[in-house]
Amino acid sequence: MEGGSNGSSESFILLGISDHPQLEKIFFIVILSSYLLTLMGNSTIILLSGLDARLHTPMYFFLSNLSSVDLAFTTSSVPQMLINLWGPDKTITYGGCVTQLYVFLWLGATEGILLLVMSFDRYVAICRPLHYLTIMSPWLCWLLAAFCWLGGLGNSVTQSTLTLQLPFCGHRRVNGFLCEVPAMMKLACGDTRLNEAVLNGVCTFFTVVPLSTILISYCFIARAVLKIRSAEGQWKAFNTCLSHLMVVFLFYGSAIYVYLLPAKSSSQDQGKFITLFYGVLAPMVNPLIYTLRNKEVKGALRRLLGRGRESG
Repeated sequence: MEGGSNGSSESFILLGISDHPQLEKIFFIVILSSYLLTLMGNSTIILLSGLDARLHTPMYFFLSNLSSVDLAFTTSSVPQMLINLWGPDKTITYGGCVTQLYVFLWLGATEGILLLVMSFDRYVAICRPLHYLTIMSPWLCWLLAAFCWLGGLGNSVTQSTLTLQLPFCGHRRVNGFLCEVPAMMKLACGDTRLNEAVLNGVCTFFTVVPLSTILISYCFIARAVLKIRSAEGQWKAFNTCLSHLMVVFLFYGSAIYVYLLPAKSSSQDQGKFITLFYGVLAPMVNPLIYTLRNKEVKGALRRLLGRGRESG
């Protein structure tokens, strides 16, 4: 393949774990189970946030956006993974690879910005409680959500377009489960220094900067929580923030490893399995973290199920 412009009729081969064929069926079952749980968990959060009036707050507005991102994020890659794991055919069309490259990066970057916005929401709720509803007005929430989605799209267009301009020179074997920037750059037979510089710069902006800002905001949040006189109030604030921090570290830790440390990774296998973690397992774990540690969500679910039984 001679580059993006000359390879529209070509296909790529997603190697995945083809060097361990005896594990493919096990991975198929694990990934399929994770995907079904992801669909169920995130759809439930979106449904509850829309139907239960008690959850019509900025926090659950952003949480439903996170669930929407996770649903689309996994759907952009998992079905193709399952197809490649189930049978001997490991190919993906050029168009499918390009679509996956753009969409996966778009939604991944959107989630990173969204986690930053969610930390800002928690900061205002805990450190400025009397002004919370004034600051986090509906128009600001929609504006911040639009910024997340459009910011992620801008990142994807920049990185994916630069990646597709590289000359691949017939190399079509992607050592991974999906078409993403680091894996595609390894196929290039030309100079990738510009791509690497852009990748490092953009990923620093979308990972290290937001993560640092989140950690700083939580230092202020922790100080405010310690000033709460009620032990119950302290625990409620701590519980909500801990859930968010768990999701933050799961996402940013794996994303930084794959996108900022590709050259320093001890093996390509580690990189592809980390990709599998944040691309498949993290979206499944996110709703579990938020629902199992959140009385409001569990209460909304009980009310919804109760109405279902009454109507039945």
